Amino acid sequence: MKYDREEKDILDAYESGSLKISTPSKKEIESIKAAAKNTFKKDKRITIRLYDHDYKGIQKKAMEMGIPYQTLISGIVHRYIEGELTSKNG
Repeated sequence: MKYDREEKDILDAYESGSLKISTPSKKEIESIKAAAKNTFKKDKRITIRLYDHDYKGIQKKAMEMGIPYQTLISGIVHRYIEGELTSKNG
């Protein structure tokens, strides 16, 4: 598995014994559960217009991935907002 710098630092600290793992409190567990639930909560509907070629292309890609095309579009938008997708020129 390939780690980024932060992940490698955490792993090294844990393996050297300088990082200790503690059991989260009930309050922390509830907070984590709430955050996870809200992460997957989709509460807005939108309507968009796409070129027919793009629509068919997104449907084809989604079918290849075995997911609904709306899920693929939502995932692409989310990754873009989080900065995980960038333009080729930028």
